[in-house]
Amino acid sequence: MRISDLVKMGLRNLSRRKARTALTVIGVIIGTISIVVMISIGIGMNTNFKSQVMELGSLTTITVERYAAITDEDGNYIDSKEQKMDDNLVEQIKGLEHVKAVSPIISTNAVLRSGKFEAYMQVYAIDSSTLDDFDFPLLTTGSYPTPANNYPLIFGSDSLMNFYNPHSRNYTTKSVDLSKDKVTFQFDPYQYQVNERKKPFTMKIKDYAIMEKTNNWEYDYMCYMDINYFKTLYKKYANTLKVEDRKKALNSIATYQKINITVDNVNEVTKVQDKLKELGFQSTSLASILKPMQATSNMLQMVLGGIGAIAMLVSAINIANTMIMSIYERTKEIGIMKVLGCIIRDIKKLFLFEAGMIGLLGGIIGIIISYIASWGINKFGQPLFKALLSTNYMYNMESAKFSVIPLWLPLVAAGFAMFIGIISGYYPASRATKISAIEAMKTDG
Repeated sequence: MRISDLVKMGLRNLSRRKARTALTVIGVIIGTISIVVMISIGIGMNTNFKSQVMELGSLTTITVERYAAITDEDGNYIDSKEQKMDDNLVEQIKGLEHVKAVSPIISTNAVLRSGKFEAYMQVYAIDSSTLDDFDFPLLTTGSYPTPANNYPLIFGSDSLMNFYNPHSRNYTTKSVDLSKDKVTFQFDPYQYQVNERKKPFTMKIKDYAIMEKTNNWEYDYMCYMDINYFKTLYKKYANTLKVEDRKKALNSIATYQKINITVDNVNEVTKVQDKLKELGFQSTSLASILKPMQATSNMLQMVLGGIGAIAMLVSAINIANTMIMSIYERTKEIGIMKVLGCIIRDIKKLFLFEAGMIGLLGGIIGIIISYIASWGINKFGQPLFKALLSTNYMYNMESAKFSVIPLWLPLVAAGFAMFIGIISGYYPASRATKISAIEAMKTDG
């Protein structure tokens, strides 16, 4: 039997019993919608968890901080400890497997002044040779430090917006334009006592860069500089302090407040953190925060997918029932086909084609309705999901999509629906091939 004949006969047989075919297709539609929508909700949660965690930084970055929290196996806070981090530790970390780059960080406060206005901000001194490895934002102005020029001060997109006049009764802020306004840089004048006999350390900002806005506060509101250039400036600043405070200031930059580590693969983050633990250092990473969140969403995705699978199982039973009823009604037709010399394999193919078409048709319609349902969930589902996820502070309801249908999901759903139809029709098709031609010809209908 030619394929074209098989298709014509199959479609004609389905159209002869429109009501029964339609009811069976509706069952597949419901099953497909259940699977697609349920899985899309799980994917939506997983996608939003990941995107919102990534707004805080890279998933391949590990941070070792001077003051680390000690937790039990359940993640409950027990105590904190001070971790001494110096160049020896940096070299040890560089030698660990899967470590791509390491940047020690010294953090301090500084004040910027422009006329009567001033702004306080945090300064991060970093290893500028690792900027590419840590995926620093693009720049709107200037260039990042290089081995030939390590002098630029790198400002976040919003760090120059909150200058205020400390002598004014009304607290009003203004933005400073470094290309037009004269701005000076000074380390926090209130941290240590200045030697009155010496001129306070002040530097005019000439070489600078400004980063693009990222919605990551560590980039948008901070000031960065090369760590070697920072040490040069800080020693000049320390020389203007009183003797006892000069030692304190120099000791404060002898060790690091933080060490950032980037790993070559997000799957290796946990292994590197375990190695750090063996060295006696606690560390944190966004990947470790994301992991339990993803485990929760994956579990929910499996539960929701299981509910959809049950609906599809019911539709599979309906398909099998429809095909068995079709065999009883078409027993004489099957006998005539056998008498006319039709190959048994072709009879089986005919019934499998009809069952598969029921599954495919229901799958396609179900996918179309699933897209509509997904749009409705994203449009009107915020109150429900807000109640369900109210304890999760990471979840931003305003920008979240609760249902996400990736390209592969409708393709898999359509294929699965067709597969279910064929599997459901296999037993009836096999039964049709075993009907005796002589006995079939004796039946009425």
